[in-house]
Amino acid sequence: QVQLVESGGGSVQAGGSLTLSCAASGYIYSNGYMGWFRQAPGKGREGVATLARTGSTTYLDSVKGRFAISKDNAKNILYLQMNSLQSEDTDMYYCAAKPSYNWSFRSLSQTDYMYWGQGTQVTVSS
Repeated sequence: QVQLVESGGGSVQAGGSLTLSCAASGYIYSNGYMGWFRQAPGKGREGVATLARTGSTTYLDSVKGRFAISKDNAKNILYLQMNSLQSEDTDMYYCAAKPSYNWSFRSLSQTDYMYWGQGTQVTVSS
């Protein structure tokens, strides 16, 4: 059974940093692409960052240069390092994954994902 468990959310002042973690079961971690999404109440889920099996990444334009997605292969953990946080970054953040034979595939579209975590709240105050 695939499990994705996020942690690391919290409250921070604008300009601050947070690191989100997503603990993933071994199968999906080693055999799929993964991503981070965010969603505000009443809005659709927005892709923030995605990581292919090759290590290639894609970011939402508004977070480029501020956010970084990475993996710790020894711990099966996906990270999202968030710097220079802004009030517009306030959202519930979700980790997502899907198995794939395509090593280079990655996506910021929620419809391309199969498994989701429960979410962790990030609140940025100005």
